[in-house]
Amino acid sequence: MAGGTSGEARDVHEGILRRQSARESSARTYARALPIVPVRARGLTIEGADGRRYLDCLSGAGTLALGHNHPVVLEAVRRVLDSGAPLSVLDLATPVKDAFVTELFRTLPSGLADRARVQFCGPAGTDAVEAALKLVRTATARTGILAFTGAYHGMTADALAASGGAPDVRVTRLPYPQDYRCPFGVGGPHGAELAARWTESLLDDPKSGVPLPAGMILEPVQGEGGVIPAPDDWLRRMRRLTADRSIPLIADEIQTGVGRTGAFWAVDHSGVTPDVMVLSKAIGGSLPLAVIVYRDDLDVWQPGAHAGTFRGNQLAMAAGTATLAYVRENALAERAAALGSRMLRQLTELTRAFACVGDVRGRGLMIGVELVNPEADHTAPGRAPHAGDADDAGGLGDVGDVLDVGDGGDLRDVADAGDGSPGDTADRPEPTRAPHPAAPELAAAVQRECLQRGLIVELGGRHASVVRLLPPLTISDEQAAAVLDRLTDAVTAAVRHHEAHGPHQQRRPCPAQRAG
Repeated sequence: MAGGTSGEARDVHEGILRRQSARESSARTYARALPIVPVRARGLTIEGADGRRYLDCLSGAGTLALGHNHPVVLEAVRRVLDSGAPLSVLDLATPVKDAFVTELFRTLPSGLADRARVQFCGPAGTDAVEAALKLVRTATARTGILAFTGAYHGMTADALAASGGAPDVRVTRLPYPQDYRCPFGVGGPHGAELAARWTESLLDDPKSGVPLPAGMILEPVQGEGGVIPAPDDWLRRMRRLTADRSIPLIADEIQTGVGRTGAFWAVDHSGVTPDVMVLSKAIGGSLPLAVIVYRDDLDVWQPGAHAGTFRGNQLAMAAGTATLAYVRENALAERAAALGSRMLRQLTELTRAFACVGDVRGRGLMIGVELVNPEADHTAPGRAPHAGDADDAGGLGDVGDVLDVGDGGDLRDVADAGDGSPGDTADRPEPTRAPHPAAPELAAAVQRECLQRGLIVELGGRHASVVRLLPPLTISDEQAAAVLDRLTDAVTAAVRHHEAHGPHQQRRPCPAQRAG
């Protein structure tokens, strides 16, 4: 981060922010928590108009698989611009589109690649979700949709209806398995088994009130829901349940795709082949692009059944081809699995150092740190039942001991964290404490402290209490160490400030806990 900025640069920075606040919609989101004005960017680094530099672990909400302005992406875009090729072509065939589809199909799960069809949609992932739901309804002549608690599929009508925060119920909600806040209070494989049994019972009970649906849509890792990886066995169970009942399975890989979770597609971890895949974000190489890929026997649409003016974005297709090929040829998914596992192991030390760090979880370079209030009333919002509720968290020390993590090692030493494993979420330890109520104010404070230290992070989860890391797949070991260093410092500072200045109901928010 730069040591200082000139008054003129600061004036430019503040002027742009003032004009944005005066002229842009009140619906803006990231700009509220991240008052920065990016002017240059490369890889993991963003430079603001005020001269400050930041490590970007938001990555355009997961769009930038190769980080900002990667040379292979810039070269691909320049080739199209210099060639004189049309930039927008609706759904006409072009060499640029042909190359993109060829590279995309090369990466698909084998059970889908041999019989796939692709539909180019409007340039946002939410339109691809709309297309997927429309497709399965048309193909099955049924209307109902199965979706999961905690899901996020977009902001348009049907995509929002299938998301966890829908204002009214137009789809059937099913329990999504998780360890820390298991809806059945048990977590682990048993919790996942109960979730699967609930789904099976709902589908087979003639009095459940749920007729045979048109499709099931799920995220292999819930991102906005709090970075919750689906257990592989549970995913395979959902695949069997849907296949046995002729229910198309839709995998929303908008954020999880292109190596993010440690496999090229997150469904690859479980070996599941969905009937429909919804793809966006990273497939456009930082530019707007969204598609659905689906089994050929579902291709029953009439011409024009789904369309969009900007579905022929040539620059995005060229950037996407370069990105897909670079991730594949350089084994960046495998790199994400190994580095992500090491980062998770290091971050898990935070749960031992801080009672207010309730859980650390994720897969590959899709990581979440959940902040909680360990001394609040356990009936408060954000509190989930747990089989170990009778157990005392115990062993709470002083916040000054926060960096004394005993035999756990230095949180900042990523390089020495071991090789890790890209396997199932069983690779990480089971939570050792009962889940406490969420602490969204503390999470927001951590985000602010991160920004002051030159680190950009996102918040997510049911109560916006999960600090999310979505670094580019090209992040180096040294940069990963810097990210963990800054995040650890930010948590320490936020805890101390929260103790001294937090709201009355959280005046005792987060004592430190010695490991060992």
